[in-house]
Amino acid sequence: MKKTFFLLLPFLLVIIPYAKAQNPIVPPGVYIADPEAYVGKDGRLYVFGSLDESSGHWCSHSYDILSTSDLRTWNIETNAFSSKGENDEVPYTNELLFASDWVSKGDSSYLFYGMPSAIFTEGVAVATTSLGPYKNGTPIAGACQIDPAVFIDEDGQGYLYWGQGAPKVARLEPNMRQIDTATITNCLAGSYDDNYFNEGASVRKIGKLYYLIYAYGGRHNKRYQCTSLAYAISKSPMGPFRYKGVIIDNYGSNPLIENNHGSIQKFNGQWYVFYHRPTGGVTQFRKACIEPITIKKDGSIAEVEMTSQGASGPLPANMQIQAEWACQMSGGAYSKDFKSEGLWFGKLANIKNGDTAEYKYIQFKKGFKHVRCKTLGVHGEGQIEVWIGKGGDRKKVAN
Repeated sequence: MKKTFFLLLPFLLVIIPYAKAQNPIVPPGVYIADPEAYVGKDGRLYVFGSLDESSGHWCSHSYDILSTSDLRTWNIETNAFSSKGENDEVPYTNELLFASDWVSKGDSSYLFYGMPSAIFTEGVAVATTSLGPYKNGTPIAGACQIDPAVFIDEDGQGYLYWGQGAPKVARLEPNMRQIDTATITNCLAGSYDDNYFNEGASVRKIGKLYYLIYAYGGRHNKRYQCTSLAYAISKSPMGPFRYKGVIIDNYGSNPLIENNHGSIQKFNGQWYVFYHRPTGGVTQFRKACIEPITIKKDGSIAEVEMTSQGASGPLPANMQIQAEWACQMSGGAYSKDFKSEGLWFGKLANIKNGDTAEYKYIQFKKGFKHVRCKTLGVHGEGQIEVWIGKGGDRKKVAN
């Protein structure tokens, strides 16, 4: 039986310079999730997160750190901090390292880490540079749920956020290793059914307003799929923050999907949202992605869509569009990394009849006549159809 697979290539008429940026921002074989982005003192953008290494559990025992000067070429610092094995800097436990956050204070960089432990959940390590290596992991008493977020206000006072189901906040002591437990409070207004806070707090200050970014469970299968990043606003770092809306939703990027986690950050005059998308047909193997966003004068943030182009403009149709850049898929299709002769590559896998893969956005110019698709191995008869369009206005251009 002949099977038909559809490639949907949204069509743009604008003319833009050649750009190399794309999503995901990590290469095949690398799975960095829960991206927290910051600009360092050197002007580079640093992305801290967790590192998926298995389809059987979330995360791993070490952190890698991404950095870039132009959002096109990314460097990876491997094993910047570890809780087990080589360069173990957490002597009191061998728990996995979940999502992390980072802050600079004085001449030191502080890496706040989370663990799936009822006893040693939150901790902090210190380094002299943004890339580490981070040393002397120390537990933070009183913070007993995952996903730490750290923020230092303009007056020098630090705050630690964490939690699942409802976000907690407490003032950090000047040593950055302890919290004032007397200040612990739920900082988000309303019940779960009002704000759908699941996990993954991240805090920024824009103008006079404080923004709480978090994984939102108010869409799709509520309470079990926090695929959106939402934001809430407050006039105080202690809250109460009030829910305002969704920034991005990664639903549809993989057949199985459970969560999202990310941050917003301004870089070279433009605001971006950083988030992750799962790959491999499982809820793990998540990859960090980026999209530009707009902070309006009233402080609101409009929701943006997932794209293949990421931080750049549309991808030229005459360049080689990698299979793993598909941002939206239907049916059972998913992107998957594989290794061949010692090198990592990406592909589309588990394709069934009628499945689709969508690439946003591709720039076609006049005179474009051919589309060439590369397949791997022999898996029976099939047909690929290529469609272009924008919104509901689509037409088939090749098969």
